[in-house]
Amino acid sequence: MTTHMSSSVRTEALGTSEILGDPYSVFVLKEGYVKTDQEGNSRADGTITLIKGPQIIVVDTGGPWDRKLLLQRLAEHSLKPTDVTYVVCTHGHSDHVGNLNLFPGATIMVSFDISRGDCYLSHDFRSGHPFQIDSWVEVFATPGHTGRDTSVLVKGSALGTVVVAGDLFESEDDDGSWQELSENPTVQEQNRQKVLQMADVVIPGHGAPFRVFHQ
Repeated sequence: MTTHMSSSVRTEALGTSEILGDPYSVFVLKEGYVKTDQEGNSRADGTITLIKGPQIIVVDTGGPWDRKLLLQRLAEHSLKPTDVTYVVCTHGHSDHVGNLNLFPGATIMVSFDISRGDCYLSHDFRSGHPFQIDSWVEVFATPGHTGRDTSVLVKGSALGTVVVAGDLFESEDDDGSWQELSENPTVQEQNRQKVLQMADVVIPGHGAPFRVFHQ
């Protein structure tokens, strides 16, 4: 359990990869990780999340090595890549965008870029306006880890508001480690606190989902 003193919230591990809701449920298809191997190399892969409801949304696609796993996990939900309507990559690092080519028919969002095929849609994330997928799901800017990170907010789950946060949070217990990976720690900390205030569940980029309790 971690207490984030500056935002007066308490967090604890969620303990499941499924968050049911109406009209949207959220499923962690692969839990991301960061670890050091015996040679001292860093090994990392990003969390892959499915948001399933009126729209079928994949948030972050893992690395190219995750292709078979991603297809298998979608099939377990009776889904094919052609069923996916939106793919949101929270930022452009290779462990988050490695399987975009599976979804040529989806609306693709990578950081602040939104495209349908070769047509790029205009949206001003920098002004603070979220991109509304519908009245339940929106994509909003949460820079810091990189200059153009986004997160995905899902309303109305059985546990409340879910935020799929990419590498805004590496994991629940990432205090003292996320800063060295951040392009702008000051901005990232501001956005971390913003998300902790709005979320009941956070899905981080390299760890298990966690609950947020507001005190």
